[in-house]
Amino acid sequence: MSRRTSRFRQQPAPPRITAASPCPCGLPATYGECCGRFHSDSAAAPTCEALMRSRYAAFVVRDAPYLLRTWHPETRPPGVDLDPAMRWTGLEILGTTEGSAFHTTGTVTFRAHYTDDGRPDSLHEQSRFVRHEGAWVYAAAVFVD
Repeated sequence: MSRRTSRFRQQPAPPRITAASPCPCGLPATYGECCGRFHSDSAAAPTCEALMRSRYAAFVVRDAPYLLRTWHPETRPPGVDLDPAMRWTGLEILGTTEGSAFHTTGTVTFRAHYTDDGRPDSLHEQSRFVRHEGAWVYAAAVFVD
């Protein structure tokens, strides 16, 4: 997902997401019951799809520490620069391979919708996840479009 910056444009504040808000990942649960529990480190994502959804939600709520914490140390950047002009507006999971409690690797193909400075667009990606020290982490991605 984009790490571009917009330094000179005045941008509105990101949407306020509370524990009682619908989860931005698109599952029928509140943020606190769904991705919020992963962001707060009170639970770990049990599958690579759950981790993918929680990482998408982390972009929505601008939780850069969570993104870094769930990134494999061999591919993790030193920081994540979240573009204030971007608003993530929806996630479609298009397919998964492996990635359950019984696997050590998995992939999630998805389309993440966003607006960039008010212009709608989407990101189509296949993300690769691996288990690292027992937890699912994001390893790498291939952009499909």
